[in-house]
Amino acid sequence: MVKAKELRDQSPEELKALYQDLSRELFQLRNEMKITRKMEKPHLVRIKKKDRARAMTILREKEMAVR
Repeated sequence: MVKAKELRDQSPEELKALYQDLSRELFQLRNEMKITRKMEKPHLVRIKKKDRARAMTILREKEMAVR
């Protein structure tokens, strides 16, 4: 789990890269679920979604601060 405090220290480019990585991981987890109908760690989907939302929120905060 990524903390918001840690995310605020990152640059917008790093946040965008993190968002893309988390989206890719979520895609892979969902595909695993669809193909095998079971997952070893189903809780990871919820954690990854929350981390992705956190990254987007901090990125949006940084964009609004620039304006």
